[in-house]
Amino acid sequence: MKKAATIRDVAAHAGVSVSVVSRVLNGTGPVAPVKRAQVLDAIEELAYRPRAAARELSQGRSETIGLLLADLTNPFFARLADRVVAEARSRDLQILLMTTQEDPHLEGQALDTLLDRSVGGMIGTPTGHNTARWEKLAALDIPVVFVDRAVRELDSVDVVSIENVDSAAAATRHLLERGHTRIGIVSGPLDTTTGVERVQGYEQALREHGVERDDRLVRPAPFRGDRGAEVVAQMLALDDPPTGLVVANTAQVRVVLRMLAQARIAIPDDLSLVVFDDNPWTELIRPPLTAVRQPIDMLALHSVELVHARMRQKLPPAPRRVRVAAEFVERSSTARI
Repeated sequence: MKKAATIRDVAAHAGVSVSVVSRVLNGTGPVAPVKRAQVLDAIEELAYRPRAAARELSQGRSETIGLLLADLTNPFFARLADRVVAEARSRDLQILLMTTQEDPHLEGQALDTLLDRSVGGMIGTPTGHNTARWEKLAALDIPVVFVDRAVRELDSVDVVSIENVDSAAAATRHLLERGHTRIGIVSGPLDTTTGVERVQGYEQALREHGVERDDRLVRPAPFRGDRGAEVVAQMLALDDPPTGLVVANTAQVRVVLRMLAQARIAIPDDLSLVVFDDNPWTELIRPPLTAVRQPIDMLALHSVELVHARMRQKLPPAPRRVRVAAEFVERSSTARI
């Protein structure tokens, strides 16, 4: 078996001192750009494991986990970040937080930055792009856990998410059982796993009740911007508009509610409404909103536990898929036809 590279091997290969390698790995001092590049190239060529370096250099200092989330203006991700930090702190781990703003270019830059900082592990909500960069982390033996979403091409990565199919099916079924057959859904983009799986759950519930899917009522929307309002307005302008609506895109809930209020659409008299996710304000507005409550505490707990166990090499190599059940909370925003 080939002997694992050491920090001294990296220094020799890069033509620098061990202290320079240490500064690059830990970000503890200035390093000339040329030397930094030489060190990073040597790390990659020798398949040197940065997390092993952290143990070698820190001698008991807290390890660092990179946390790369999609959009902190989305309350779901803001609360997830808070809970991940709390779970990490309880294990004497540090968190280096970055955001992609749902932009693949920014995601690529952030991944490069986190790689330069030599994080011991990664928790991320991927945009669905930058597959090669995520693979590079794995090639350097840096554990990665995807939370909320996954990348289909990276089936070797651990994933923690809610039961998206079941949750969307429950939301749709709730409306069907109240006599609604014209039900719209606003999903996330269909190049994301959450977008695809929630539409699958919606379709599953329709099939169970013998209702044919109408493509005009299945409308994906980006996670940023106001597109959710536009697609709901288009659905309501149909000759046979929906009487029920599932907003399965958490980032678009407020946008849709604002549009419905401006259009004087009475909930639930004109339109029954179910939303993902359950924010503190969803039960304070009138009427209180029926919601799929995502178990953010459990998502954070499992994500940190998984990446920490991987960092300590406590798990077999086979990828883990952790799916946490969401809670359906019935309030007053839905009514019988």
